[in-house]
Amino acid sequence: MRFILCLLLGGLTFQTWAETLSFGVVPQQSAKKLAALWTPVLSYLSRSSGIDMQFTTAKDIPEFERRLSRGEYDIAYMNPYHYTVFSQKPGYRAIAKQKDKQIKGIIVVHKNSPAKSLSDLKNATLVFPSPAAFAASILTRAQLAGQKIPFTPRYVSSHDSVYMNVSRHFFPAGGGVLRTLNNMAPEVRSELKILWTTPPYTSHAIAVHPRISQATRDKLVRAMLAMTEDKQGLALLTKLNFKGLEAASDAQWDDVRQLNIHLLDNLLE
Repeated sequence: MRFILCLLLGGLTFQTWAETLSFGVVPQQSAKKLAALWTPVLSYLSRSSGIDMQFTTAKDIPEFERRLSRGEYDIAYMNPYHYTVFSQKPGYRAIAKQKDKQIKGIIVVHKNSPAKSLSDLKNATLVFPSPAAFAASILTRAQLAGQKIPFTPRYVSSHDSVYMNVSRHFFPAGGGVLRTLNNMAPEVRSELKILWTTPPYTSHAIAVHPRISQATRDKLVRAMLAMTEDKQGLALLTKLNFKGLEAASDAQWDDVRQLNIHLLDNLLE
């Protein structure tokens, strides 16, 4: 259990954290950008829940996956496919998700691209965040394969890298999601347009490791729901392009499980 120690000194109360919960965020964007967006949110939740949470991430998505497989994060914000994998082992359990949100993958091209449909990308080298990035890579690649459009995938470190590469004409197209595209600097975003969008699926999970007690889980959920109802809290979530947070349950990701994806089965061994 994590707990707070309060010291009374000269009539003043000083609050210190005895322990800290790590909150891992999937590295869809640079660590610097993610820290700037998530640290204020976690500070708010720490104060309101009485449970200290500290932002952390990984250098890239494959490393984040390895850390999830080892259970290194107490709490993690992970993509829908990650959740279906790591809910099996080490047993992460969803407690919350973005409010009123389903995730869609997008394929972006340069604003001056002549491409009008996916078939115009035939035989091209296309850029994606990582093989197991759910909406940005798994869903978009599956659509290309389903339409029998031959292409060569190239993987980079993040969604940001995809957008930068396409905006600079290094690749004709790449995979992403609308939320991360909207979080890009205007000078990059303005150079891109969306060529195609996937069908919707349940969005990212905020999930806890099984070592976290039910009492702690309940406190976290109450704080997240209250944050959505508070003007200051909602303003912080809006910077993430979240409409708010809502409670979640494991079965909500059954739509992703039905896709029968096995890309990360090696991490379950």
